[in-house]
Amino acid sequence: MKSQFRQVALIGKYHAMSNGATGASSRQALERIAHFLMDQGCEVVVEADTAANMGLGNYATMDVAGIGAACDVCVVVGGDGTMLGISRQMAQYGVPLIGINQGRLGFITDIPLDNFEATLQPMLAGLYEEDHRSLMQARVMRGGHCVFTALAMNDVVVNRGATAGMVELRVEVDGTFVANQRADGLIIATPTGATAYSLSAGGPLIHPSIPGWVLVPIAPHTLSNRPIVLANVSEVVIELVAGRDASANFDMQSLASLMHGDRIVVTRSQYQVRFLHPKGWTYFDTLRQKLHWNEGVA
Repeated sequence: MKSQFRQVALIGKYHAMSNGATGASSRQALERIAHFLMDQGCEVVVEADTAANMGLGNYATMDVAGIGAACDVCVVVGGDGTMLGISRQMAQYGVPLIGINQGRLGFITDIPLDNFEATLQPMLAGLYEEDHRSLMQARVMRGGHCVFTALAMNDVVVNRGATAGMVELRVEVDGTFVANQRADGLIIATPTGATAYSLSAGGPLIHPSIPGWVLVPIAPHTLSNRPIVLANVSEVVIELVAGRDASANFDMQSLASLMHGDRIVVTRSQYQVRFLHPKGWTYFDTLRQKLHWNEGVA
């Protein structure tokens, strides 16, 4: 089968990491995938930071903007953290992403590395499922000025300091006061992020086709403060009323220190991430495999 994608970007982890299934390092895995892609008739471009940090000097390289302008698809090798980072950067260009899992859970990098060829070949030929995921746009407002802005695909989290007590947070939705909450923090999660921090804090699973977010308190002082599902067209504002050393985290990959009175404003981004999955893929297959449902059932 001939590839429908002419120019393919290859993006991976920047540090060597052994994989128990193959015994190969990250660099060896990237080399193996690059050779496979070329065998399928693809022109392989390695993302510039990946090439520089992994010593892949034998391939054409491009930065993210170049990949967005020139490439037909990105193959991302790593774990969900690697995919989260590149997804936010690529969303504005509309280039689809295929994830090969070299991490642990792999909710959004769903092709196992040890046998990627059998799965990837039909996908390159056009046999795949396409899955769109919305992003959140978050801003930290201080005295009427934006002091920090970031995209998030999983979640926006307001946390107390490591050694401090609870924080007090004022929550508004579309300009309407919801509640003042005292807790260790508060999570606003997308359906993609519902299987991340939100899940461990007691939030629900949300199917990615649902245009919603979930607001999840972290260890709330009042036990009646429960998770609530909101429409993702809402504007959610979290104001830090009290608490020391609080911070706002965006996909746990960027962080802003907060001062009393800071307002974290979260809206739906204009951008979406495009994922390609193997033909026949469903969200429920991912949940069943990653959360080990039905184990021990005859």
